Amino acid sequence: MARKNIFESIMKDDSVIEDESEPSSGFRKFGAAKSMSSSIDELAKQALKLIDGETVVELDPDILDGSFVADRMPENDDEDYRELFEAIKERGQDTPILVRPHPKDSRRFMIVFGHRRVRVAKELGRTVRAVVKNLADLDHVISQGQENSARANLSFIERVQFANRLENLGYTRETIQAALSIDYQTLSKMLTIPKAIPDGIIAAIGTAKGIGRDRWLDLRKLIENPRHTAVAESYVASPDFASTSSAERFDLLYNFLKGSKSKKPIRKGAGSSSETAWATADKSVSVIARVSGKTFSIALKEKDAQEFGAFITDSLDQLYQAFKESKKMTGTGD
Repeated sequence: MARKNIFESIMKDDSVIEDESEPSSGFRKFGAAKSMSSSIDELAKQALKLIDGETVVELDPDILDGSFVADRMPENDDEDYRELFEAIKERGQDTPILVRPHPKDSRRFMIVFGHRRVRVAKELGRTVRAVVKNLADLDHVISQGQENSARANLSFIERVQFANRLENLGYTRETIQAALSIDYQTLSKMLTIPKAIPDGIIAAIGTAKGIGRDRWLDLRKLIENPRHTAVAESYVASPDFASTSSAERFDLLYNFLKGSKSKKPIRKGAGSSSETAWATADKSVSVIARVSGKTFSIALKEKDAQEFGAFITDSLDQLYQAFKESKKMTGTGD
């Protein structure tokens, strides 16, 4: 799985780092704006230098605690994590994590970044390659946020939640900008989302990978309507809503609030349009079954979908005979 190397910049000479031009945000900065931007850039550079020259050690994952500010949302079907697991299982851990001595327990360490690598190590029964660095809380959150910015698999709403948690902990906008490598205007727009959309609705939708800023801002506008908030909370509480993928859940709620055809319940009684989801316990096959009038369709997904689909196709004669026999036994046959 391709991933940006966060250690790349710290391998350069200090002179090279200092000579890098400031990131472009699409406009030139003057006066106070330029001063603030320079300050943010300096914070970010300091964070990236924190692990320069440190020794990599092997640690027992059982003595590692998570960061005091979460940067990910729980996800039941995380394909990126499965890929990471397989990569580490086959090749070992390529990139060390960053930890700090635990501020409240001298026998333990707190993870700055690398939570998923620690989770993989626990599952594999291995130690974790780590850099140990004494960090203040401010340096911790900037380092954690900078590593987040290097991830292609962190969704927009997870970045929003991380920024919101930092603000709730009392960190300044400037610090949050440095942590996420974003400008003031972008951060301001991001923070309007959790202020308008209740936590329960965001949690019910989940990571919504592939759903970007503009669509989340559109959903925020819909939910800001007082008539929509309670309706949305009721809609996302449906078990059928939870049975779909995270990105599909976003679309279902958005279309529901827009008043489109998806405003109908996801599952209805016989004789009307309905949709049912099913998946194996190991997530190797997921099934979406749809009924519309006299039409019944099945869509298979995940890694064993093609093989399972071929098995069903080859077994249609036997399945239909079993179906006929079951109708005779229940007295519903011709």
